Amino acid sequence: MSARDQLLEHRPSILVAALGTTFGVGLLGVTRVFEQVIATDPAVATSGTVSTMLGFVASVFVGLALYVGAIVTANTFTTVVAGRTPTIALMRLLGSSARDQRRAVAREGLVVGVAGAVLGTIVGLALVVVAVRVLVGRGQLPDLAYSYVSAGGLVPAVAVVLTTVAAAWVGSRRVLQVTPLQATDAAQDAPLSGRSRRVVRTVFAALLVVGGGLLLVIGVVVGLADAMGVLVAFFGGVLSFTGVVVGAHSLMPTVLNGVGRLFGTSQVARLAAENAVRQPERSTRATIGIVIGVTLVTTLSVALETLRSFIYSIEQDSPYAAELDQFFTTTLLIVAALVGFSAVIAAVGMVNDMSLSVLQRRRELGLLRAIGSTAGQVRRMILLEATQMALTAIVVGVVLGVVYGWAGAQSLLGSANGGLIAPALPVPLLVGLAVTAAVLAGVAALVPARRATSVTPVEALATR
Repeated sequence: MSARDQLLEHRPSILVAALGTTFGVGLLGVTRVFEQVIATDPAVATSGTVSTMLGFVASVFVGLALYVGAIVTANTFTTVVAGRTPTIALMRLLGSSARDQRRAVAREGLVVGVAGAVLGTIVGLALVVVAVRVLVGRGQLPDLAYSYVSAGGLVPAVAVVLTTVAAAWVGSRRVLQVTPLQATDAAQDAPLSGRSRRVVRTVFAALLVVGGGLLLVIGVVVGLADAMGVLVAFFGGVLSFTGVVVGAHSLMPTVLNGVGRLFGTSQVARLAAENAVRQPERSTRATIGIVIGVTLVTTLSVALETLRSFIYSIEQDSPYAAELDQFFTTTLLIVAALVGFSAVIAAVGMVNDMSLSVLQRRRELGLLRAIGSTAGQVRRMILLEATQMALTAIVVGVVLGVVYGWAGAQSLLGSANGGLIAPALPVPLLVGLAVTAAVLAGVAALVPARRATSVTPVEALATR
């Protein structure tokens, strides 16, 4: 495969790296601008507290974007390696070692990371410069000689390169499982190294979920007497959610199967439902990034909405009620936008996984066409499959987010309220997520569906 073909294959990964770099460079650039504005105020210029807090908050959100980006990149490389199984097996048959093939894939990760980092740095800095000049022109920022570039501001670019290389290395581990005997096999997801490994992974995930869940409950109980219970609940949430991510290979197929039944019993619906769960690892790779993003957005939104409702119920007759309401609304929008960027990155990953999956199933789709399925039926099947995955990811993320958000707010406010409080659901956010699911499903199915129906059944069946 030529270098050009490799870059074309990794276009979504380059986009993910570029998005992560743009977000990081842009956010740190904005933080640097705010620090320069703050430095002109004598009241706060002598204190580094505000600058430290801004830097900390920015670092947290950048780290979150890099984390989700790394998961998406690793999943993409895993899918790419699955598609190259016959080629890799042929190279093994000709004398190349598995480790040589894995290093070759890892080098592709370096190229992807550098390309995405360079593109993202340019776009990120350009966005900051344009935004500052617009705000200065509108009188919302003082006209200063702003400095936009710093060594710290370029850290996201370096971090993206390193995480992309690491993600490519992790995603390419399946190269080690390809044998020379697979040289004539059709492309398929390689199995895990053994049943014991999956059992250990499942048990470890269950322990994290159970242990974290207990800490979450303890945090809520402690919160009835002391607001410090929120710290216990926080660690419980982190542990249990880590368990969900680690054990997603067991959770997601089960939920996918349940959601698939909602689409009816027609032939197209049944095929779509079966395709979504036939390869559990592939389905998990396509959805887990969105689950992470939606869970985080919903958690923060429910927690802030519950806190706002609680304070508003106390201060409803106060002149500060309107100001408090506006403050929480603005905070909710800002936080949702920052955390939601990770969901955008994950959405790119889902579109890419669907596209690569359909490309690797062209023989199967060709067989469906050969036995009488129309192009319209194939398109509907792929659309339903994408809808099933998008809807499942958002439903799981919302459910987890409501639980974590309520537990956080309850453990913080329980001592002040003297009892349990009902979670306040951000209805506009939930409606927005439902619309997002529909849009994401359509986008994820658009290119794969066109690709699947653009060839004749004979050509598709001839594809190896």
